[in-house]
Amino acid sequence: MRAVQVTKPGSADNLTIGTVDKPVPNDTDLLVKVHSFALNRMDIMQRDGKYPVPPGASPILGVEFSGTVETAGSKTSKIKVGDRICGLLGGGCYAEYVLVPADLAIPIPDNVSFEKAAAFPEAQFTAYQSLFWINNLQEGEDVLIHAGASGVGLAAIQLAKWKKAKRIIATAGTESKLNHCKSHGATHAINYKSEDFKDKVAEITDRRGVDCIVDFIGGSYWNSNVASLARDGRMCMLGFLGGMKVETDLSPLLLKRLKIEGSTLRSRDEHYQAKLRAAVVRDVLPMLAAGTLDVKVDRVFDWKDVADAHKHMEANSNEGKIVCNVTAA
Repeated sequence: MRAVQVTKPGSADNLTIGTVDKPVPNDTDLLVKVHSFALNRMDIMQRDGKYPVPPGASPILGVEFSGTVETAGSKTSKIKVGDRICGLLGGGCYAEYVLVPADLAIPIPDNVSFEKAAAFPEAQFTAYQSLFWINNLQEGEDVLIHAGASGVGLAAIQLAKWKKAKRIIATAGTESKLNHCKSHGATHAINYKSEDFKDKVAEITDRRGVDCIVDFIGGSYWNSNVASLARDGRMCMLGFLGGMKVETDLSPLLLKRLKIEGSTLRSRDEHYQAKLRAAVVRDVLPMLAAGTLDVKVDRVFDWKDVADAHKHMEANSNEGKIVCNVTAA
């Protein structure tokens, strides 16, 4: 089969389409012909040689896909050949075919396109886990969501609205992105380039602070995030776009009884992933099918232009997810 390969770590120009062995399914696997795959920041890090692939995962880039089941193992009775599915995997999605454990397969509603389905899993899994499993967001609480116009950010805004959070505060860097946050349910949107989000959060919450934070930035936001948390506040850290080192006063963690937890999904075992998949299918997939959840696709590329797709993400130009369609040779 054909698959996107990294000729050497570094530039997006080092991505090319080559030939690799087609995967062989076992009794509990599905062999899926890929229609679309979506890009994620980890793909760029892996391309650069800075994101180690989890043990047992395919070295091929890409963790989310949509496509059609071509072969179903003998122990996959709930899924049949011809079914349209999407999912979140440990790797291998930048390819014509991908192996999918049956308990990770997500059925695609009839009214949802392959492109939108490919953009669904990672953002929803990450947002759901961050808000509800780690931050334990409750109805009536306040939440601060950084990178609000990203795929995960927009998912988190909509899920917080579904949970009936009181104030949903999002940060973004352009007026267009701020408007996207508001149109998806943010009650307040802060331009982090022109405003101090810590001061704005204090103003919005009458100096109380927020109950929860979803953060991708890390070091450069640490002190302001801690200052923005209310007593018994919780923060889920998902990345280090602003660095991994910080000088800080630890006393607020004790005095405000803060809970701060980091998380990655790719390195989780299949059992954890399957439990999260079941929760998302139960609570979130019906909203996608009903059209009440907007999965924002920023732009669709032909996979032959995957280097351009990576450059588009690296330029921070996207509002929502970037998707590639796998086309014939």
